[in-house]
Amino acid sequence: MDKTSFHPIHSLPVNRTHHKPVKADKLTQTPFSLQLQSAIQSKNQLTISKHATERLEQRGINISQERWNRIEEKVSQAKAKGVSDSLVLLKDAALIVSAKNNTVITAMGRQEAEEQIFTNINGTIVMEN
Repeated sequence: MDKTSFHPIHSLPVNRTHHKPVKADKLTQTPFSLQLQSAIQSKNQLTISKHATERLEQRGINISQERWNRIEEKVSQAKAKGVSDSLVLLKDAALIVSAKNNTVITAMGRQEAEEQIFTNINGTIVMEN
């Protein structure tokens, strides 16, 4: 067997001179809990891809902010259960959403969706309202 040899690494001494404290900017004055909550909320917001935006416009699909908030909530719940790509079925539309990236990939009307075969999804969210 080879004999293991130990060679300690010596470091230079630390210079412990005291400097004036740097003034904190407004961001660091915000309580940590507020910063954390803000980061969590922005992390859960859905982004709509350029392709999905075009499809929503072409197909005349309008989704209210309240409805988007509910979709974001459901996608977040699905993500917590391990869903990475989901089909979100609404009363009048179907969305393919990457829960992993919080991005709406494409959108279509519900009638058009009835004729489609959806692949590469591992979760479905049904929201009739």
